Amino acid sequence: MASYLYYLLPAVGGYALTSLYFLKNPHILHKKKQTAFYCTHISHRGGCGERIENTMGAFTHAVEVGTEMLEIDCHLTKDGHVVVSHDENLLRQTGQDVNISSLNLEELPPYKEILEVTFKTGHFSTGSDRNIALLEDVFHKFPHIAVNIEVKENNSMLIEKISDLVKKYNRGAISVWASVDSTIMENCRKTNSSMPYMFTVKQALKLLLLYYTGLLPFVPLGESFLQFYLPQIINREYIPEMWILRRRLVIFLIERLTLRKGMFKHLRDRGIQIHLFVCNEEQDIEAAFAAGATGVMTDYPTLLSNYIRRHTQDT
Repeated sequence: MASYLYYLLPAVGGYALTSLYFLKNPHILHKKKQTAFYCTHISHRGGCGERIENTMGAFTHAVEVGTEMLEIDCHLTKDGHVVVSHDENLLRQTGQDVNISSLNLEELPPYKEILEVTFKTGHFSTGSDRNIALLEDVFHKFPHIAVNIEVKENNSMLIEKISDLVKKYNRGAISVWASVDSTIMENCRKTNSSMPYMFTVKQALKLLLLYYTGLLPFVPLGESFLQFYLPQIINREYIPEMWILRRRLVIFLIERLTLRKGMFKHLRDRGIQIHLFVCNEEQDIEAAFAAGATGVMTDYPTLLSNYIRRHTQDT
C-alpha cells in the first residue's frame, strides 16, 4: 500500500499543478475566441419590465437607453412567419388559450394591456405597442444590435427560417443561437454554423464537471457564451415552478458550485462571454459583475444603463 501511494501521490500532485497552471494560462493551449461584439448590457425579452415584452416598442426603448444585445425567443406561425414571443401558447401573454403555430400572422391577438414581469414577482409592465413582432422587423430596424435568439422547439422549419433571415440581413456574426436543449442546439448549428452559440444545460453541466476534475484547461470549447441564472434572485425575484428549487439549501449549493471565479476567469481568458440573469435590482447587478460576469441580462434596461454609467464614471 505504501509503495502504491509512493507513486500515486506525486502523480496526482503533478496533475493538479499542471491543471492549475493551464487553468490560469489558457492561451498556451487555446487560441482566444474573437467574437464580433462584446456586450455588458443585455435586455431580457427586450426589457420587459419597462415595456410590454418582445414588442418593437420594447426593443426600440432598450436600444435608445443603451442596450447592446436583445434577448428574444422565436416561434413559427401557421402561415410560416417567424415571430418573437417567449411562449408558444399565448394564454399568459394575451389571455387567449391558443398556440402561435395554429394561427396565421394576421390572426395573432395583441398582448394584454398590463403584463406581469416574470422575474419580478408582483410587478407589471405596460406600453402603447402590444403587437407580436416579426423577427424580420427586428433585424431590419436594428441591423447593428446583437440578438440572442432562443429556440425552444426542435422545429427544423423554424430553425431554417431564422437562419435564412440571419443570412438575408448579413448578421451571422452578431446573432447568437441559444437553447437549453442540446438536440435543438445541434440542429441550429447544423443549419447555420457561422453563428456563435451558447452552452446548453447539458454542456454547462459538462463544463462544471471538467472544472472540478481539473480537465477544463485541456478541453476545446466551441461555445462563445455562457448564460446562467444568478442564483440569489431565485425565491426572491423569481419563484420557480420546481419545488426543489424553493429550498434555500439547494439554492445555496447551486450558488457555491456554479459561481466559481476561477472558472469564470478561465472562460473570459479564452474569449467566452459570461452573462448572468435576470438581474432586476441594483444589488443583483452588482453581485453578477462581482462574480465575474462580462455581461448582465435585465428586464429593466434603464436601471442597468444607469448602473453601468455610474460605475464607469467612478473608474
